[in-house]
Amino acid sequence: MEGRRRGAPGSDEDFSFVSPVVKYLLFFFNFIFWVISLVMVAIGVYARVVKHAEAALACLSVDPAMMLMVVGILMFIITFCGCVGSLRENICLLHTFCISLTVIFIIQLAAGILGFIFSDKARHKVTEMINNAIVHYRDDADLENLINYGQTEFGCCGGATYTDWSQNIYFNCSQSNPSRERCSVPFSCCIPSRNQVVPNTMCGQGMQNVEYNEAGNHIHTNGCIDRMVDWIHNNLFILGGIALGLAIPQLVGMVLSQILINQINDQIKLQNYNLKHTSDPWS
Repeated sequence: MEGRRRGAPGSDEDFSFVSPVVKYLLFFFNFIFWVISLVMVAIGVYARVVKHAEAALACLSVDPAMMLMVVGILMFIITFCGCVGSLRENICLLHTFCISLTVIFIIQLAAGILGFIFSDKARHKVTEMINNAIVHYRDDADLENLINYGQTEFGCCGGATYTDWSQNIYFNCSQSNPSRERCSVPFSCCIPSRNQVVPNTMCGQGMQNVEYNEAGNHIHTNGCIDRMVDWIHNNLFILGGIALGLAIPQLVGMVLSQILINQINDQIKLQNYNLKHTSDPWS
């Protein structure tokens, strides 16, 4: 609907309940996230079509590329409703936008609560994912780099302990294993020396064969699961800030869209009132 009717200067027809500030603020708000959604879809398509990371996907429950595309497409549709709804002052599209954000916000809130309540199941699922990643460590370069980065940053090795690397065919300790890396661990498990510039890729050689205390002098013996849990506990405020940062744009979108809907409804009532109480004796 048209938010402002033209009339003689100073007449009631010049008045409009629809605020241009709210209207265009909501439009630009949605436009930014509309562009972001296109970027997400493009990255998802690239990762799915070009990278062909089947080995990396084998250790995950959901294809990250497909999830990125689905989220991007859903975000594109929702922000499109917000953009067009705000520009055209279309109540139907604005209601669709507001309800969609509300549903997504409730789902995210419920997921966070369930993740906290069922933390043991979540930990078990993460352990499965890490163990599967260990199995496919050499099968994909991106997965290998990701694991090495995680072990280096967290100062850990394996899922629960460093001997988890025996699950990989190259690091397996069985006598029938012909690999030169038999009973070893990746170099990212090693404790770097102070003066080390170039990493020693053979520093984890045979570490699964030595005693735990002796291995602890050369490599990180703690598993990455415990390290990740400790990191989460030590950074709860940061994680809470990130969660709040994700929630604020949704809340802003819901508030702005609801304000604009109310303003449009008031404008419709005003126009209907003017039409009802305006008569032309010459008609």
